Amino acid sequence: MNKIAFITGASSGIGEACAHILAAHKYDLILNARRADKLKELANTLQDQYEIQTQLIPFDVRNKGDVHREIHHLPEKWRHIDVLINNAGLAKGLSHFFEGNSEDWDTMIDTNVKGLMYVSREIAPWMIENKSGHIVNIGSIAGKEIYDKGNVYVGTKHAVDAISKSMRLELSSHNVRVTAIHPGAVETEFSLVRFNGDAERAKTVYQGFDNLVATDIADAVYWAISRPAHVNINELTIMPTAQPMAGVIHRKS
Repeated sequence: MNKIAFITGASSGIGEACAHILAAHKYDLILNARRADKLKELANTLQDQYEIQTQLIPFDVRNKGDVHREIHHLPEKWRHIDVLINNAGLAKGLSHFFEGNSEDWDTMIDTNVKGLMYVSREIAPWMIENKSGHIVNIGSIAGKEIYDKGNVYVGTKHAVDAISKSMRLELSSHNVRVTAIHPGAVETEFSLVRFNGDAERAKTVYQGFDNLVATDIADAVYWAISRPAHVNINELTIMPTAQPMAGVIHRKS
């Protein structure tokens, strides 16, 4: 019987890359994102390519009621979740806090922090009952450092870092592992979302250096979850060689 992994934000970027690498290692997948059409497309590809099973539950992690209802509507056979990858997250805007858009703040806090907690709150008790499981939280270098105009996004990812440590403390006695992965600059839809669909502005973020790509992070996720049961990878910080710290990138002239 295949193991089961639940991935939030699976329709693109790191979540999609995680879906591919886990499917290649014969995980059956519960795929979540807001875009049901993208999930269906991904599921068809994974089933054809890797001959695994998928279960689609499209919802917005910000909506606590939807999170509870959709997860608890999972068929019984899908409730033995071995791995939860809390990948859904975003940045909105790039401005000094005193010029910030409070709606963007709410979106980031509700997605990056509360959404992660809503999903984890539903699934962790099943892992505790099974006396096994692994939660992987996708954080950011912004959870370790700060950068100019990052303020609220930085705050949410610092929260993910702290919550991950608390989860590790509270779940370790139940044989449930917790890992936080903190990437630097990864070329995904991240900047496109941050800049409200401005593709030209988003493109400049990744110009002039060799950035990380989604598969770099998915490789790290799989490595962490594939360690022997007595080994827990508490956290990994993964940076492009050209990015020594948040807010500093050495670009080619």
